[in-house]
Amino acid sequence: MISAKNVTKYFDDIKAIDDVTAVIKEGSVFGLIGSNGAGKSTFLRMLSGVIKPDRGEITIDGENVFENIKVKERFFYISDEQYFFPNTTPKALKEYYKNIYKNFDSKRFDSLMKGFNLDENRKINTFSKGMKKQVSVICAVSSMTDYIFCDETFDGLDPVVRQAVKSIFAGDMEDRGLTPVIASHNLRELEDICDHIGLLHRGGILLSKDLEDMKLGIHKIQCVFTQSKTREDFSDIEILSFEKRGSLYTITARGKREELTLRIQKEETIFFELLPLSLEEIFISETEVRGYDIKKLIF
Repeated sequence: MISAKNVTKYFDDIKAIDDVTAVIKEGSVFGLIGSNGAGKSTFLRMLSGVIKPDRGEITIDGENVFENIKVKERFFYISDEQYFFPNTTPKALKEYYKNIYKNFDSKRFDSLMKGFNLDENRKINTFSKGMKKQVSVICAVSSMTDYIFCDETFDGLDPVVRQAVKSIFAGDMEDRGLTPVIASHNLRELEDICDHIGLLHRGGILLSKDLEDMKLGIHKIQCVFTQSKTREDFSDIEILSFEKRGSLYTITARGKREELTLRIQKEETIFFELLPLSLEEIFISETEVRGYDIKKLIF
């Protein structure tokens, strides 16, 4: 388990991370969402021990990460800004990581290189941005670590490769309990893979919840009533949003599915349907309650 307690980081007079406390459980996908400059990269660099917090601590299973070689052998960090040794090749990179990660799987590395149609003898500096990201992902999963920290890893990948990477992560989670931590500015990138979402804004965690809990607690209702209705007609339930377009009402409300269904069905309806919410819709609802506009925070 990864634990961050009251972590703060300054760069001169700029507070990049502001008193962040978070817990990342094993065997789940933790998605870190935030706009550019929100502090995602700084937080991941502290998780990976690249930089040290000015205040607070980050631990993995109770051990501090910074300058701890034993702990660093348990994770692989894929940075947003790709860096490789000058004139190196994927084959040379494989040999390098074999000396760092004792469980590095060379056979898997070779198989994935062929699967992604990448030449292991070609110089990486001749690869496109997306190809470089693929090489990093292949190195990461072949290292067989407990954790993979991904900073905008899906950015630059085409849709087919993006889905392939997600499938690899999902397979490793099931087979060996891998825990990916994925930072992104795009909610849609993480919707089909994350178990837990943290929203980072201005260096602080604005919201951190299990995705399934959020989905169970918020529902979107579309219906057509026989008579006109207003938001005040439903003051007995917690309405997050209330819209009317023509005769169609779209209501987003917090509560149990069964209770909301019974409440709406007390009214005379011509049409009634409960719909699943997208991750974007959930976050819009959650952040609007707190006085924020998520479209301005992220998109």
